[in-house]
Amino acid sequence: MLQRVVTQPDNYEPFLLSQGIRFGDLLFISGQAGAGDDGKIVDGGFLAQGEQAFHNLRRALEAGGSSLKDVIKVTIFVTDMGHFKDVVALRRRHFSAPYPADTIAEIKALYDPAAMIEIEAIAAVRAQEGR
Repeated sequence: MLQRVVTQPDNYEPFLLSQGIRFGDLLFISGQAGAGDDGKIVDGGFLAQGEQAFHNLRRALEAGGSSLKDVIKVTIFVTDMGHFKDVVALRRRHFSAPYPADTIAEIKALYDPAAMIEIEAIAAVRAQEGR
């Protein structure tokens, strides 16, 4: 059975998207960009957006019963591969060994012209007593 993951605020609702979908012991999280609670991309450049994107990812994972340590696969979209070293630094800060499988791709644009990074993930959902 599919179970919708909802966070507050839910900036995805107007676009007919789910923050995430839980299916059994797997959690599929939609792309999380560097948008604050107001839905606007945060100021401060690539690293500020990256930190916010990871914050949003963590919130969505936790709403679905998972965490950053349970991420199996992550896909990171950037609008400029010149930020590759920054992506590695963000991964180092937010993930730990064994690191998740990863795809990093440069794309022409994201949903907002100001957005420079978006992160989607697949994670395991573990039994509550194991957390």
